[in-house]
Amino acid sequence: MKIQHIFFDLDHTLWDFEKNSALALQKVFNKQNINLSLDKFLEVYKPINLEFWRLFRNEEVTKSELRYGRLKNTFDALNYTISDDLIDTIAIEYIEFLPHFNYLFDGTFEILDYLKAKYKLHIITNGFEEVQLLKMKSSNIIDYFDVIVTSESVGVKKPNPKVFTHSLELANAKKENSIMIGDSVEADVLGAINVGMQAIHCNFDSKVINAKNFKSVTNLLEIKQYL
Repeated sequence: MKIQHIFFDLDHTLWDFEKNSALALQKVFNKQNINLSLDKFLEVYKPINLEFWRLFRNEEVTKSELRYGRLKNTFDALNYTISDDLIDTIAIEYIEFLPHFNYLFDGTFEILDYLKAKYKLHIITNGFEEVQLLKMKSSNIIDYFDVIVTSESVGVKKPNPKVFTHSLELANAKKENSIMIGDSVEADVLGAINVGMQAIHCNFDSKVINAKNFKSVTNLLEIKQYL
């Protein structure tokens, strides 16, 4: 069947998480007088953050454990002495500041304008409910999307099939005429394929991916060749 519905991931797909996250952390560090090089902090923090998100997807840590643990483990790895109370403050302020930075990946508006004229567009995100909508409003992309589904609103996270089936129901879409576009092979691509949707992988870092049952793009505008 012809594609009628496109479901996008948000972070690392349209919304430039790494750039916006760095800006939010720098603002918190300045406010709290954290005497650390942000570049050095991020070098250690990024893989720790990704691992905590993997654990969070798999229901192995809670939201509060993710928010605290990724910071605590990074400061410990850097041998930076800091109180638990200050870590909690940083965690809260980071989430508060994050959605007010609004860098998007190159080509976001162009590809959304192109696709909006031909398809129904939706969002499926594992991000926190209270943050994701603010991100989309701040970056002026929220009006492109008909249905916005966060994992918190469903009670499970991608790649759990319930997230995808729930999103399809809300969008009044059939899996056969729907495609998922996202950066995570596990959560976005394979999660969608496992419920019968098609998928496009946003491989912006040009990583070697040994898979042949889905398409891949290295920038957003490449999506035009498939849709």
